[in-house]
Amino acid sequence: MADAARTVEHAGLGRRRGEQGRELGGLDGAEDAHGRQDPDRALTGDATRHTGPARSLGYRWFTDPASRALYEPADHEFLGRMFASGLREALTRRGPGSRAARYCELLLACSEEFRRVWDAQEVGIRPKEVKRYVHPSIGALELHCQTLLDPDQHHFLLVYTATPGTESYEKLQLLSVLGADAPTG
Repeated sequence: MADAARTVEHAGLGRRRGEQGRELGGLDGAEDAHGRQDPDRALTGDATRHTGPARSLGYRWFTDPASRALYEPADHEFLGRMFASGLREALTRRGPGSRAARYCELLLACSEEFRRVWDAQEVGIRPKEVKRYVHPSIGALELHCQTLLDPDQHHFLLVYTATPGTESYEKLQLLSVLGADAPTG
């Protein structure tokens, strides 16, 4: 029961993602069609402004340097490896002709960094439990991230929380109040 009480005390926000939103490490922006909420948009921005492959954060990671601004610079190398690993796994599951295959083809053609990371052939790289963000309006946040899976619906829910009493906790509460109106850069 102590764990449940601790969870309730955490400031948090969540988002749902569908299977189609998992081509590049599960962070591709397609979650907006699946109930993404204002506090989440306040944290990471509105992915609906992107179209085609650019809806994928993993794709933008290698094609649009501005997409990295929200993330702690010390984590950039790991995140690039994680996105490439996730794409490799999706390509293996879905095969030629899949969206994963198309993203891979596009990235190999346009990104030297992606080619280098792809050539390392890493698989199984998972997101870290603590994610570090650098929000343009409120600064650095360290958030715990839990992934809840619904295998029957091919959805997963990411739940972000911060430890009570921390600066990140206060900032996460502020984002919950500001909602989608918070500037994200």
